[in-house]
Amino acid sequence: MKAVEVRLPKEFDKSFIVFREKGCFFPVPWHYHPEYELVLVTKSTGRRMVGDHIGYFDEGDLVLMGPMLPHVWVNDAAYINGNNKDAADAIVVQFVEDFLGEKFLQIPEIEGLKKILKLSANGLEIKGNTRKKINDLMAKMLNATGLQRLSLLFAIFDLLSNTREYTLLASPAFVNSTALQESNRFNNITEYIMRNFDSDISLTEAAAVANMATTTFCNFFKEHYRVTFVEYVTEMRIGHACKLLSDPTKNIVEAAYESGFNNLANFNRQFKKLKNMTPTEYRKMLEI
Repeated sequence: MKAVEVRLPKEFDKSFIVFREKGCFFPVPWHYHPEYELVLVTKSTGRRMVGDHIGYFDEGDLVLMGPMLPHVWVNDAAYINGNNKDAADAIVVQFVEDFLGEKFLQIPEIEGLKKILKLSANGLEIKGNTRKKINDLMAKMLNATGLQRLSLLFAIFDLLSNTREYTLLASPAFVNSTALQESNRFNNITEYIMRNFDSDISLTEAAAVANMATTTFCNFFKEHYRVTFVEYVTEMRIGHACKLLSDPTKNIVEAAYESGFNNLANFNRQFKKLKNMTPTEYRKMLEI
């Protein structure tokens, strides 16, 4: 399934977009755009795809996505067919990185926001009390104008800058990047994995790239990446496989071997473990 570029209309006297989608919201295919995007579902249930992640949403679901990250929201049949008493409803906020000028993200007060925006390259599901507060602010933005509208967005930025109530959605391999780019050590580790995940990647060589002993490297990796080295590489491979599976010219065997799996049974097992579905079922999910 090929992603298409989609843009929302922007008013000439507004620096960013606040858009309400009511009815069968998001009547667009698998798509991407150059803006950062916050999507709040106020009514509806269904499934959403963000990169290679497939999840389910209900009322109050809130996701932040970075530029050019493919995504789509699909309502459950009751909302599509009009059988539900309430129509589907969502609020969307979009902004580009320099919407307040080229130097906006260079000011020191924005440092926390810059980190969360880097993470949004993978898509973030916002949770907990942070989600509740942002949802309230986004609802107010629909009727706000001028500086009040902008101040509400900055209040959202402040909440995002100071929260850890989120879950990353798309895998690092799918977006061909990582949020952990704060030092040369992270850069070197990430580059090594990205260059070698589709072959016989070596834990010993990865530790050498990080200039660490193997045991120290394993402990460091688990602490900072929140998974083991092997688990991370597997996620990278499955993410790459998902990209290949979206290409109708590739079959499942090709996707497995081109993603670094030497055993089809192991590929199917790891895919099912991470995606809660088989590669065949995943490919069918793309036919939306």
